Amino acid sequence: MKKYYLGIDLGSTTSKAVIIDEEDRIIGRGITNTRANYTVATEIARLEAIYNARFTILKMKLDDEIQTKPEYRRYINDVESLFQYIQFKRRLDRLNIKFRDIIATSIKNELKETISGYIEGIVKSIGPAILEEYLNHNLGAKNQFFRDMISEKYNKAVTSLGKEFFEPMMLVYDKSITEVENELTEYDFRELVYQSMELLNDKYAGVGETSPEESSVSFDSELNLLKGNFKQVYDSLKGHISFVANMDIHITNMVGTGYGRALLPFPEKSIRSEILCHAFGAHAIFPKTKTVLDIGGQDTKAIQVDSHGLVTSFFMNDRCAAGCGRYLGYIADEFGISLNELGPLAMEATNEVNICSTCTVFAAAEIRELLNVGQKRQDILAGLHRAIVMRAMSLLARSGGVRNEFTFTGGVSRNQAVSKYVSELVRQSYGEDIKINIHPDSIFMGALGGALFARRTQ
Repeated sequence: MKKYYLGIDLGSTTSKAVIIDEEDRIIGRGITNTRANYTVATEIARLEAIYNARFTILKMKLDDEIQTKPEYRRYINDVESLFQYIQFKRRLDRLNIKFRDIIATSIKNELKETISGYIEGIVKSIGPAILEEYLNHNLGAKNQFFRDMISEKYNKAVTSLGKEFFEPMMLVYDKSITEVENELTEYDFRELVYQSMELLNDKYAGVGETSPEESSVSFDSELNLLKGNFKQVYDSLKGHISFVANMDIHITNMVGTGYGRALLPFPEKSIRSEILCHAFGAHAIFPKTKTVLDIGGQDTKAIQVDSHGLVTSFFMNDRCAAGCGRYLGYIADEFGISLNELGPLAMEATNEVNICSTCTVFAAAEIRELLNVGQKRQDILAGLHRAIVMRAMSLLARSGGVRNEFTFTGGVSRNQAVSKYVSELVRQSYGEDIKINIHPDSIFMGALGGALFARRTQ
């Protein structure tokens, strides 16, 4: 039986899970922003990592065939996208039920029918829009959270309504979303994967027979590889998919880390410092890493590492959340947008506004004052992002500076504007020749480090 190892990074705003095999290859990734219940968060991240691991193992098992038959890769990727969409859709259905409950108990009688109609329309529009993003815009690989996917579309729809509906519509949303995103639901992998295959069967069977206007999903030209060959691909892969659905992914050992690691249901020997895990995980992906900057939800850490990925020194800010993920969440709330929209908006700036304070307490007042004097949202956000990175730069200086190579980790590394300013300011301060590593798995570095420690301490 093959052995697999699990790392859990229980952060203050997100929880991540990584599964590796005996060769230190990442097999599965899982992430959730559930934070009302750490036990639930741990389990959701673990289950997501196991679902992802099954698809990874399937691709590894079929590597030779995929190299010669690209249509296999496309088919498997689309099955996985639909698998994720079905999970999303079930939660959306649950959210819709919760919406109705909240409307019944919290909205004035004269508004109930109107609010119900608006929300029903929003929910009906969200499903097809998210399906299209999963199949055609690689949404599954972006590790987006259920709340963020819903918020962007819900908020946009609400702003198009009359002002008198804004508060009741947001009241319904705020009272519903937290409970639904914190529900633990274990899906039957086999059931969902076959449901995904049947949905693809319906779509692929009609490729070339319907016009784009008649199809609910717009497929790109790669589908020509499957045209006229779909049944053969389906028959060839069905047995392999069934095998992976039934296989036992045995977790031999696990290690927990992160801001909430003391709350993990792990023995003391299976708990590691998040500083050690981020350093070890960064070194595993970038073996020449010498300096690591981790900006998470609650704190920022500047870490120096040796050639083995072991920590030699560090400096951290853990007394104030300013400049971390929670601060960005607060800023997003002030602007009435989702976290995912912050970075792209800041990147549109033409004139960075100088921000006097990154203190969360005073941020709202300063933002309102800047807006009142006519400053653009994009320029204010650019200034806020730059101020966040300046705060991190001071930590790097106190930890020993930046040595080549430099690796940026943590959830905030997914923010394009923060990454941009980190790259600019590091090179300005420490030289243009500094190699800067920002990886799609940067948010998983702590969990990866935990999994690596789990394999080495079994």
